[in-house]
Amino acid sequence: MNELIFQTKDDKQLVYVPEKCIGCGTCIMACPKDALVIGSVGAVARGLVDQDFLESVPDTCIVCSMCAKVCPTGALEIRVAGEPVKDETYLCGAIKPTTVSDDCVHCGLCEDVCPQDAITVTRRLANDSSTGIVGETTIEQDCCIHCGWCEAVCPVGAITVEKPFAGEWQMDEDLCQTCLSCVDICPCDALFTRDWGPGERVEKITQRPNACIYCGACAVSCPTDAITVTKSAILPEMAKKKPFEKKLLGVPTPKPALRSVLVTDDDACLGCGNCVIVCPVNAASDPFLAAGHLNELDGKPLLEIVDGTVTVYDQDLCGGCGACAMICPVDAIWLERKEA
Repeated sequence: MNELIFQTKDDKQLVYVPEKCIGCGTCIMACPKDALVIGSVGAVARGLVDQDFLESVPDTCIVCSMCAKVCPTGALEIRVAGEPVKDETYLCGAIKPTTVSDDCVHCGLCEDVCPQDAITVTRRLANDSSTGIVGETTIEQDCCIHCGWCEAVCPVGAITVEKPFAGEWQMDEDLCQTCLSCVDICPCDALFTRDWGPGERVEKITQRPNACIYCGACAVSCPTDAITVTKSAILPEMAKKKPFEKKLLGVPTPKPALRSVLVTDDDACLGCGNCVIVCPVNAASDPFLAAGHLNELDGKPLLEIVDGTVTVYDQDLCGGCGACAMICPVDAIWLERKEA
């Protein structure tokens, strides 16, 4: 795995492991020095911009370890003399490993549903006269997100999962433009769009509460601030967790910073207007635009077709979801990392 050294102080280091990061912003909430920045997580999750979820602000970190202690995935590590510290004062050290008991029948359902591909099941016919199955179910703890899918589908109750957080998830249907940035970034497959029949009305985004770990990545990724995630408890028996409860509980997920810019190619642009319509910031400004009435509305806030090509009106309004880049048929609009 790639590693970035965010800060060094004496023999202590704050190390960032991007492959473990889920873009939740919990570390931002805990940091007393505003030394970390998160943003454009939707585009990062979709592979539309070459950057990591998290950046450090130079010369601000004091290596206090607050961020590393609340990180639910171990993406931030404190190392002393080169050795990682992960005791029970760290959420990742306190949370109980996901376990499989001897009752397991190695059916493979847990492997099928695991959103992080953290489970491997091997099975074969029994090597005796019985009509049974023998095998092994292995959980890679470093990849486990503690979502609870495996525990929920296990037909014999052989799997035990401890979640990192309890909380509340809310969505404003009027603000949501169904850009699906939240669905794409969710590490737990806890968000999805329902199938519906003719004339049936369903919510735009549906949450699976039993799969959610209330990390807040969906809220950080939402370009229209339609989602609010609030943690109500740190569930593991984490030592000395009261200061972290004050920092995290009852507080909405932090707003992301703008860490990318929209770039356009006038020569390639067809002027089709797909990006203008699909842009959730544009769409949230007027329901008729969201319905496809491209040419009947003036004063679009972010993207517009001017003289046959796309124009970016206000970079500061961009939510970094990348919907425009995904729908463009000729790659005439894309996101690039914003230079500090």
